[in-house]
Amino acid sequence: MRRVTPNRKHYWVYVLWSTSRSCFYTGLSENPTLRLAQHNADISRWTRNKGPWQLVWRREFHSLTEARQFENILKRQKGGAGFFRLTGLKAKGLGAAGS
Repeated sequence: MRRVTPNRKHYWVYVLWSTSRSCFYTGLSENPTLRLAQHNADISRWTRNKGPWQLVWRREFHSLTEARQFENILKRQKGGAGFFRLTGLKAKGLGAAGS
């Protein structure tokens, strides 16, 4: 008999870019596409009235603990050199940023 493994949740740490304010927002979600829509609909308190937002980077994790730890590492970088090193984003020319 074949053993079935239950579907595991996936967690994403993501980085948004505000095209109007030229700033980043780092977050965590099970569904970054839906979360982006929520940010652009001004549902999120922290990003309200600061959009529109673009998803410029994301990384998948298989545990919530790992995802939160990495999210906190990125947030502690405060947009400094470590942030750009960890994400591979470029400080300038964000139009070329990848996800």
